[in-house]
Amino acid sequence: MISTPQRGMRRTVKPYNETPDFPAERWMDMLHLEHFAFGWLTPALAYFLSATGCAIGLQCTRQARYGRRRAVWLILAAVTIGGTGIWVMHFVAMLGFSIDGAQIRFDVPLTLLSAALAIGVVGIGLYLVTTPGSGLPALLTGGAITGLGIGAMHFTGMYAMRTDVHIEYDAARVALSLVIATVAATATLWFSMRSWGLPSTLAAALIMAAAVATMHYTGMSAMHAHAVTDAAPPEGAEPLQVLGPLLGAISVVTVVLLIGVSMALTNPHGPTDPATTSTGERRPVR
Repeated sequence: MISTPQRGMRRTVKPYNETPDFPAERWMDMLHLEHFAFGWLTPALAYFLSATGCAIGLQCTRQARYGRRRAVWLILAAVTIGGTGIWVMHFVAMLGFSIDGAQIRFDVPLTLLSAALAIGVVGIGLYLVTTPGSGLPALLTGGAITGLGIGAMHFTGMYAMRTDVHIEYDAARVALSLVIATVAATATLWFSMRSWGLPSTLAAALIMAAAVATMHYTGMSAMHAHAVTDAAPPEGAEPLQVLGPLLGAISVVTVVLLIGVSMALTNPHGPTDPATTSTGERRPVR
């Protein structure tokens, strides 16, 4: 039987299947985790920003494949996909996260490290798949590196969260979230290897954002919180104190990149897709 939890109170659970690894007393002190403290605002905003970042990143990747300044475009793609598409999605969703009766703070250096991880592993994956002559081996290798790196980003960000309760994770769900991250990363890199029009790019970005959100909430579902007697208040910055400036800065960068990519796409002397002929007709893909 499950009683309805009250804000600031413990969630009382009567276990149906008590196990030696998780006895009744562990269920009795389990706290309620709220993932949607602001309703659907945070997940909807997180999804929108993720899709926007992925769409811009795909266009940056196209510029890297067929245009000049390949390294610059790859860096911009890594920032938009890894930073906005993945990291920003994660922490915007975290703004709606709370634990009943617990305080939450964030370790700033670890939070910055999680952002660097997301951008770095996406950059590695994009470099592998955009290298001339790359094929399936590069895609699978890049997908594995990027996926596991995204998982590392997620749990580094969670480790950066300081609280006055005891946190545990379900190993099976953690493993599932890593599998989802790897599949999502491989799909992202596969999309980045293709050169499509705007409608297809937007559709790909929506799929990528859905995969990132699925990985995030699967990873969050692995968490369990338990009350700790006489726990010291957590150290660190308030969520909005650390996340607000970071999210604001990345949002500004995203807008600037959106303008830059739009100008590059409308440039009549911009990159030429080798899959098209001199008459503008698309060559058949073999």
